[in-house]
Amino acid sequence: MATNKLTQAEMPPADRAFYGLVWAGTVLTERVDRALMKAHDLPVSWFEVMLWLSSQGAPVSASALGNSTMLSRSQVSRVLDALQERGLVRRTPSARDARSVEVALTEEGRLLFERADATRRDCLGPVFTDVLSEQDLQALAAIWRKLKQYKDA
Repeated sequence: MATNKLTQAEMPPADRAFYGLVWAGTVLTERVDRALMKAHDLPVSWFEVMLWLSSQGAPVSASALGNSTMLSRSQVSRVLDALQERGLVRRTPSARDARSVEVALTEEGRLLFERADATRRDCLGPVFTDVLSEQDLQALAAIWRKLKQYKDA
């Protein structure tokens, strides 16, 4: 039985590009998840929700979080339950829509996010931001913006 592996040179360029993105996303996410769990007992999915909340100047609706994160709406709901139980977010009735709630980081949540974000940056530095040039990072951002435009196609 043959045990030879395909080399990347034998793959069509589109396959190399796609699996490269999958590989990078998986490896970097796992690396960040391990670092956040070890340092802060904070899964990367929780961090992602906190990242979106930290960038907002005001509370946001739970549905907006579901539309912004890479998590499903039910996952966002479970993450918000866990974050609230830990005292990191607060939910308040929406002033604009009585059927929805708005979510914001608590002060404790902001402090934990700042520490966790520093951990994330330190973790990614040697394998991502320190390796790629500013031009590389801008090219990746442009590619991801282009791909995101067609996510529902």
